[in-house]
Amino acid sequence: MSKHQRVGYKRVSTVDQNTGRQLDGIELDRVFEDKASGKDTHRPALQEAIKYVRDGDTLVVHSMDRLARNTEDLLRLVRELNAKHVSVEFVKERLTFSGSAADPMAELMMTMLAGFAQFERSMIRERQREGIAVAKEKGVYKGGKAKLTAEQVASMRARVAAGDAKAVVARDFGISRETLYQYLKAALQNG
Repeated sequence: MSKHQRVGYKRVSTVDQNTGRQLDGIELDRVFEDKASGKDTHRPALQEAIKYVRDGDTLVVHSMDRLARNTEDLLRLVRELNAKHVSVEFVKERLTFSGSAADPMAELMMTMLAGFAQFERSMIRERQREGIAVAKEKGVYKGGKAKLTAEQVASMRARVAAGDAKAVVARDFGISRETLYQYLKAALQNG
């Protein structure tokens, strides 16, 4: 039976910063390190660490802001790791999330984090609505312009109905598949 490992993850915002102080003096079996902005979704060392850890391991991170871009990202990562039976330990906050219902304090913290994530999303949507309202008042906001004419939409629908691959149709019309689906959905709703 293999020994459970303590795996460290470090992230610094730019290549100029040093990760030396993060996890300093903590005994770890392996360390993964990213040099990327917190907003950057491309964190290859984090993805590698997530693939590396196994049932019973602990991922050790200096602080919550080193692991995640925002509260929602933090919740997703902790839940993903806990689902693999991997504990996540945050040194600065002195918190460990194991996913075990036997730890009521960790459960409470996860519930609070979920509430903060929901609040964060609401605040972002509210700021967007306010910004759009101000821009409309100034006559600056015009909304998105239609990408396709009625004839193009009819042609696109006909091709999809004939069995053409949606990805190919979307590419031919210079739109994303998501936009194609929105056009098809709108066409269904309008009869």
